[in-house]
Amino acid sequence: MKKFAFVILISALFTGCASVKMESKEASDKVKQFAQPTSGNAGLYAYRDSTFGGAVKRDIRVDGKCIGASAPNVFFYTEVAGSKEHVISTESEFSANDLSLMVEAGKNYFIRQYIKMGVFVGGAGLELIPEEQGKVAVAKLELATAGTCSN
Repeated sequence: MKKFAFVILISALFTGCASVKMESKEASDKVKQFAQPTSGNAGLYAYRDSTFGGAVKRDIRVDGKCIGASAPNVFFYTEVAGSKEHVISTESEFSANDLSLMVEAGKNYFIRQYIKMGVFVGGAGLELIPEEQGKVAVAKLELATAGTCSN
């Protein structure tokens, strides 16, 4: 009976749906034009395109600054200083997962956040995605409001 209850609890955790505050469709469509970032900067698209772990929100930070808490099928856009290394971080079950990325001014970068099975709750990881693949993924998502993290 305990195993059955545990399976039901885990299933509920991974099938619910977290929600975050969203930007307007117009704002989302504008950012999905993938324009060149402002002079001296690089564009950073951080996205979550999976519904696995739908009930789990996970913060995304760049150099310690909150970009936002993710939910399924959303993305964030921010600009960072070009010609510099940046650390993109997300929460995991027990500690942060970091991705160090050297960016070039004038380019856009795509970081995919994915939810992975954890011991108690889902953790999160990050991976750099090639530009064309990232554009295709982001085009299917909606822009979340930046700046609200859980911690």
